[in-house]
Amino acid sequence: MVSASESLPSQALPPLPTGQRLRAWFYRNEAVRGYLLLSPTLLVMIGLMIVPLVGMVGLSFFTQTYVSIDYTFTLNNYWTIFEPSDKAAHFLGIPFYLKKPIYLLLLFKSILVSLAATTAVVVLAYPMAYFLAFRVKRHKMAWLILITVPFWTSYLLRVFAWKIILGFNGVINSGLVSLGIIDKPLEFLLYNPFAVVITLAHAWAAVAILPIYVSLEKIDRSLLEAATDLGDGHLERFLRITLPLSLPGVIAASLLVFIPTVGDYITPTLVGGTDGIMIGNVVQSLFSKGNNAPLAAAVSVVSMMTITIMVCLFLWFVGRGRLSRREI
Repeated sequence: MVSASESLPSQALPPLPTGQRLRAWFYRNEAVRGYLLLSPTLLVMIGLMIVPLVGMVGLSFFTQTYVSIDYTFTLNNYWTIFEPSDKAAHFLGIPFYLKKPIYLLLLFKSILVSLAATTAVVVLAYPMAYFLAFRVKRHKMAWLILITVPFWTSYLLRVFAWKIILGFNGVINSGLVSLGIIDKPLEFLLYNPFAVVITLAHAWAAVAILPIYVSLEKIDRSLLEAATDLGDGHLERFLRITLPLSLPGVIAASLLVFIPTVGDYITPTLVGGTDGIMIGNVVQSLFSKGNNAPLAAAVSVVSMMTITIMVCLFLWFVGRGRLSRREI
């Protein structure tokens, strides 16, 4: 007996139209769909970050003439930064054997100021994030919105506010004089690295609170209950469970604060004075008043490379530390 299919002549299916074939290929290929979803973000990053960065690196290998730029390749800008000298310039007891130590000296100073500001921010942000994660039971959204209130105003206005607070006739000095605690206003509150650290710590506090809060919120509460059942007190429970599990948030907060504050030039300009100048002020000055864009680009490249190396070393040490704890 011959089946119906064998009795009919085999016929090839007609080819699909090009549009339908492309649509089918698109739906089958997950990688292509992923790249298409990322493409707007990638285009923005390439246009606003990669291209300017490559342009700045290229600019650092040229020379500024009086009114234009000589596009002949040269390393003179980097030689200006690293040219050695027999005479040393000291900063905090550390010698800099360079003919023009101002650039690396200010970079070193900027890193110290940023590390101090980052430490202050994390120390201030952690208790606040802990309070939100473990103590606040209701209206957490309202508390989170309150944390972001400082960001509703301009960064410039927040810096000016601290200039008013720390000024010679500012809030602190006026209050202390009126209370009779001091006879004359304190001069060390403003126009020094201390004022820069205080202002940066306040300006970036909210940025640090949110990642720490997220890491604390994700901690499994049953671990804390188990530690309590095993006899751990509040301090032991915090040191053995809460703090280690919240370290990813602390690390993220530290990087979010440290990286942008190294290159900040607005805060040192307004509250730092001559003693509070940082590397960002030098770069800004070379680009504008100094009319030496290639040298400014070289200083920027050196600063970026230094910060990148520091961040990589920091993450490497943190990774090794976490790996060691797991092995134990």
